[in-house]
Amino acid sequence: MRRFRIFLLPLPILIMLAGCGQNGTQNFQGWIEANLIFVGPDENGRIEVLNVREGDKVSKTSPLFSLEADLQKADELAARAALENARTAFARAEQLVKTNSGTQKSYDDAQAALREAEAKLNSAQTRLTRRSIVSPVEGVIQQVYFRAGELVVAGRPIIAILPPGNVKVRFYVSQAMLPRIAIGDVVTVHCDGCTAQNAKISFIARQAEYTPPVIYSEQERNKLVFLIEALPEKPAEMRVGQPVNVTVTSREKK
Repeated sequence: MRRFRIFLLPLPILIMLAGCGQNGTQNFQGWIEANLIFVGPDENGRIEVLNVREGDKVSKTSPLFSLEADLQKADELAARAALENARTAFARAEQLVKTNSGTQKSYDDAQAALREAEAKLNSAQTRLTRRSIVSPVEGVIQQVYFRAGELVVAGRPIIAILPPGNVKVRFYVSQAMLPRIAIGDVVTVHCDGCTAQNAKISFIARQAEYTPPVIYSEQERNKLVFLIEALPEKPAEMRVGQPVNVTVTSREKK
């Protein structure tokens, strides 16, 4: 009985097997990737209201979520009361210095205390305002990591947003292909169940993704592959992680 062995080629070798077409075109396998925008709170807190869910479209400044703000409200009230006291003390010191009944130092101290109280109130109001988070960009909600009632820590993402302009096509080309492409070139992207569309090359890696042995022979140099990124014309039709075929029309080698 014969036994058959299956050998799996590494990813760079598979990429090197990209098909060649007519009129200087070559086909490469790639995928859709995106740079997500992660939104989280500045301070610890419990989620009080969650305004969105996965798949929702949001515009810039759309409300996303809000955290319980009892402590921040109390801080603002205390800062407001301290400011009123500082204003009263400053007015008294100002009147006394005008009538030569008070010293310049007392006036300066009251003025400094007033400025400090104003700064503390501004800080308390800012902290209170930032308990209600709005979207920094226009896009689609890709992921919600926490729900209403859950406790979150400062800086921990609660929501991930995908702006349309952050979708990109990624694929690899061989070292020999590099002189024939340039940033700004247009490629054609094909995927299952979607219409072919153009994409413009926006990034060409300067470093190889696959490192061969130290001594380079002609055969080893052929294993070098470089990452290429392109921005699709209709990013809303693409899905993150979706496999695609990329057709590149080679330039004349200079």
